[in-house]
Amino acid sequence: MIRKLWLIIALLLLLMLWGCSKEDEEKPKPTDAAEAYLLDWQQHNYSGMYARLSPNSKLEMSEEQFIQRYKKIYDGIEAKQLVITMNPRPPETQIPEEDLVEMTFDYHVIMNTIAGPLDYTHEGKLVKITNDEESQWLVEWKPSLIFPKMEEGDKVRVQTIAAERGEILDRNGNGIAVNGSAPQLGIVPGDLGDNPDGVKAKLAEKLNISVKDIEKKLGAAWVKPHLFVPIAIVSEATVDQFRNLTGVVLQDKQLRVYPYAEAAAHLSGYIGEINAEELKKRQGQGYKIGDFIGKAGLEQVLEDKLRGTHGAVISITGANGKEKAVLAESQAIPGETIKLTIDSELQATIYTEVKQDAGSVAAIQPVSGEILALLSSPSYDPNTFVRGLSSKQYEKWNNDPRHPFLNRFSKGYAPGSAFKIITAAIGLDTETLDPNEKKQISGLKWTKDGTWGNYFVKRVHEVNPVNLSNALIYSDNIYFAQLALQIGSDAFGKKASNFGIGEALPIPYPISKSRLSNDGIQSDIQLADSGYGQGQVTMSSLHVAMSFSALVNEGNIAYPSLIEEENASHPSIWKEQAMTPKTASIIKDDLIQAVNNPEGVGHGAYIAGAAIAGKTGTAELKQSKGGDGQENGWFVGFNADAPELLLAVMIEDVKGRGGSGYVTPKVKRIFQHVLQR
Repeated sequence: MIRKLWLIIALLLLLMLWGCSKEDEEKPKPTDAAEAYLLDWQQHNYSGMYARLSPNSKLEMSEEQFIQRYKKIYDGIEAKQLVITMNPRPPETQIPEEDLVEMTFDYHVIMNTIAGPLDYTHEGKLVKITNDEESQWLVEWKPSLIFPKMEEGDKVRVQTIAAERGEILDRNGNGIAVNGSAPQLGIVPGDLGDNPDGVKAKLAEKLNISVKDIEKKLGAAWVKPHLFVPIAIVSEATVDQFRNLTGVVLQDKQLRVYPYAEAAAHLSGYIGEINAEELKKRQGQGYKIGDFIGKAGLEQVLEDKLRGTHGAVISITGANGKEKAVLAESQAIPGETIKLTIDSELQATIYTEVKQDAGSVAAIQPVSGEILALLSSPSYDPNTFVRGLSSKQYEKWNNDPRHPFLNRFSKGYAPGSAFKIITAAIGLDTETLDPNEKKQISGLKWTKDGTWGNYFVKRVHEVNPVNLSNALIYSDNIYFAQLALQIGSDAFGKKASNFGIGEALPIPYPISKSRLSNDGIQSDIQLADSGYGQGQVTMSSLHVAMSFSALVNEGNIAYPSLIEEENASHPSIWKEQAMTPKTASIIKDDLIQAVNNPEGVGHGAYIAGAAIAGKTGTAELKQSKGGDGQENGWFVGFNADAPELLLAVMIEDVKGRGGSGYVTPKVKRIFQHVLQR
């Protein structure tokens, strides 16, 4: 009986203790409320944060206003990786917790922003609200909970510090794409005087634009009477004619400058304002609306190096717009300055020779492989894209049948007879060809046998007997067609790959891969045509130039380089023993004779005492044999005694203008200019 009584008493005590424990558990704790608020904040749950605010705080702003305020600030500063923790603190008072009506808590905020890391510690306040005998702890909100020094009426301002774009220089430090300035002409609307329409009409006439264009700019929403409204970028030479126009003001505008303009346009490219598609493609890389980005050429290819990293300042400003505190700051890091192997003066000299024609030119230092010039003509002025391209000028270029926007040096073309040195090298190195053997070739046309039907190979000069030297001097298509057939398609294709045919050139600029055929050599006719650079053979002017470099490097093709600082990181040879040293010597001597010999097809490039070695080429683009079609003229040559310049020049549409003979005088003048300086 006594034992049962003790059991009942123990059970009652346990029930009483459990009830007390449950009552303690249900009693709201201020630390729990603070931690819940901070967790919602860390998770960007602004609606949850608002639900934990005190009634007085909610009177100050609606839930929508609260959410938008946080979102606007955090989106503006690009807040990421937000971590918020509550710091433990000693009790502030001896008052029992159940008797407290308010309490403070410390918290620590860490985040990454557009201006770098932002890290601070601050204090928040909780108040106990009791309704219907139930109590809860809620946050007493004020602006300083966003940032410690923030007060009502303050704003968070983000200023971007633009990184200076890296420049592109040539081997001598001359600018190819540089940061400069130009006069920017604008109008201050409030200063137009008594005859604003007359001023606008005169200005439109001088700028060759419409009054409507000017009025459109003056009608922008941001325009105010006292503000400068940009109208156009003008040249230094024309500024005087605008100085006496009432309300018209000139200011210096920082912009990208391309000193060699048309001469280097396809190489340099140009920059422009980033568009929506580019912005989407580069999402997460720090680009914003209004940023400039490379649109073409090296400006586009080297964008990541040239661009640099923008800096930023995040600050609190008062209602008067004055800065109160800097929250985070990062310095702008300028882009890299890139030094090329290009010789800008040589580039300009070459352009002067070819600018009236459609063509492609590559110039290299044949021993080192350094690229001295890369150009395409006709061309355009990249400065217009930065200064403001009129629709009239754009239409003129875009509708030009010669296609000035087309970058020809990045494309492949049939190399014609320039390819014969590769065929000759393959023949010599496979011992298919005896260079001294004298062949009898009758007539100007030749066909293998009846299986060719009406197809034939033709040559320009009937010379007999024909050995390798004569075949190169007179550029005998039949000789090289027969040689290709003797070599055979398998050996021909395998040995052609020694020259990098089918591979991308190892430079940062995208240039089309050269090719021997689209899908293998399918017939004897195709093989014969390939032997003299027709059929489906295509090569860029740069690849042709690199192939010829084997002639001065004992059969090795030099490694092409376009950027100076990369020279040390790659070998000096791209293709080792593309041909044997003996073969290179034989072909080089024959090419000297092809220019020296008054009857040689390359004699137009002859310079007394210079030992120019060269090979002409005429590539026929026809739908059928004997049909009419475009002819492109080539000349590839170098000064053989002390090789410092190797030129590969291709001019389109030379039919009726002397064929490849139209090209040789241009090459001669370029060599004369280089050898004399």
